[in-house]
Amino acid sequence: MSERKSRASADQALAPIIVRRSKRGDDHGGHHGGAWKIAYADFVTAMMAFFLLMWLLGSTSKYDKQGIEDYFNTPLSSLLGGHEGTAAARPSVVQGGGRDISDTRPGEGTKSQTQTRPTPAATVAPSVAPSDAARLEQLKAKLTALIEQSPALKAFKDQIRVSITNEGLRIEIVDSQNRPMFPSGSAKLQPYAVTILTQIGAALNDVDNRISIAGHTDAVPYTAGPEGYSNWELSSERANAARRALVAGGMHGEKLLQVRGLADVLPLNSNVADEPTNRRISILVLNKAAELAFFHDGGRAAIDDAAPASSAIPAVVAPVAAPVAHLQPLTGSHSRP
Repeated sequence: MSERKSRASADQALAPIIVRRSKRGDDHGGHHGGAWKIAYADFVTAMMAFFLLMWLLGSTSKYDKQGIEDYFNTPLSSLLGGHEGTAAARPSVVQGGGRDISDTRPGEGTKSQTQTRPTPAATVAPSVAPSDAARLEQLKAKLTALIEQSPALKAFKDQIRVSITNEGLRIEIVDSQNRPMFPSGSAKLQPYAVTILTQIGAALNDVDNRISIAGHTDAVPYTAGPEGYSNWELSSERANAARRALVAGGMHGEKLLQVRGLADVLPLNSNVADEPTNRRISILVLNKAAELAFFHDGGRAAIDDAAPASSAIPAVVAPVAAPVAHLQPLTGSHSRP
């Protein structure tokens, strides 16, 4: 028994002692092994932003830099108002549409992108169809013959002018020195002018083209009448008086496309302020190209020729045209007829 104990003690003395130790460094590396990647990514992003900022500062003109400085110094005053040289006195600091920021010229700079050019159809007026031109020529011949053959018109043929223009057939009734169409400063037609217009009115129905009527005055200062009343009001009222006479003569009211007053902006003789021929009524039978341009400028892309004329005319002017707003205000009162 004693031998077994001594042998066991000897075996225990000879057996190696194994000590297991854990390395803290391994746990630390396993826990933070990807942190350097995030830090490096942040560093690269910051460097990219820095170099981008340096490039922008180097390629931006002094003019734009001053505008940016003005905005951040006093943003409200730069937006709502400012003196010459501030951002408010210039165009927007940030300009859209492809402005080339490498250009250093103030307020200029070429476009870095190719500008979109309008299509030829949007810039070139449509040509007049031969059939349309032929119809207007026939109407001109009929009116000329009517003036020569009708005693009511032949006596005033020196005041009736018929011509073909780029927009269509123009019929102008002008004043004579001793025979005005309207009393001075009035929009009431003289009896002979009513006769001319009623005789012409029915003949205009021979074509389906629409009609534009314009009133013109001379440039003599207008001294009578209510305050603010000028050649614009007078020419508009005279154009409407001519419209009523044409409709009374048989012209279809739905053919009217425009009634306007042009005052003295389109004189036949600009050298004489009271030139009688400057006081006139102009009746324009529009060709189809001019009609299309009229509707296109008003937002319409095309005209449905299959539909009646009244359906193609905007509700503002159909079926009876109203006085057109004056083209521009005039300071002070203006002219009599």
